[in-house]
Amino acid sequence: MSSASERRPRRKGATEGITDAAQDYLREIYKLQQETARVTTSALARRLNVSAPSATAMVKKLAGLGLADHTPYRGVRLTRAGERIALEVTRHHRLIELYLAETLDVGIDAVHDEADRLEHALSEELEHRLDELLGRPTHDPHGDPIPSARLKIEQSQTRQLTALAPGDETIVQRIPDGDAELLRYLARLALVPGQPVKLIDAAPFKGPLTLRVNGRKTAISFELAEKIRVAA
Repeated sequence: MSSASERRPRRKGATEGITDAAQDYLREIYKLQQETARVTTSALARRLNVSAPSATAMVKKLAGLGLADHTPYRGVRLTRAGERIALEVTRHHRLIELYLAETLDVGIDAVHDEADRLEHALSEELEHRLDELLGRPTHDPHGDPIPSARLKIEQSQTRQLTALAPGDETIVQRIPDGDAELLRYLARLALVPGQPVKLIDAAPFKGPLTLRVNGRKTAISFELAEKIRVAA
């Protein structure tokens, strides 16, 4: 008698044959595409902490593989094949983050770097088992959406915390995931996904915001508030 895993049709890993470095670039290009209409190699270099020439060389390589479209001085966009790989790497990364946070009690400030180290080694079979174990989750610990098993991703409607008016109450949906020190600070303030928040006051000229979070008042800078997404 065949097992359930043997009967289940398997998705061939989109990342097969693609180097870890190339996968990292594809994932970051995809993330930048969600933020801006034009992804420049300089922005990509800053995001990955590499030199501009290194970023340009990798982008040209990705274009040669049919994974990206690159026009000098006009930026880079992923092809459908490149986007598929980016979404698979993203799915691995975010499932691992959630597993580490919920099962191993790894802090929200540490799961990102750990997932970076593990995402490329995750097999499709283990990915499926993690997905089932976690109850087929839709979001990672930072509130970012997890692509489905079919590599579809649904972006929920959110807005910046700075869009609130004094007196507005809402729920924190997403916080930045790459800065461990910032994540520890947000965790101390209880400004984490799922947490109710109320804007008490916003100082003029992009001054600090005063919030009520977890039963107490706290103030954060306008710059930080711009990075926090809340329910629309």
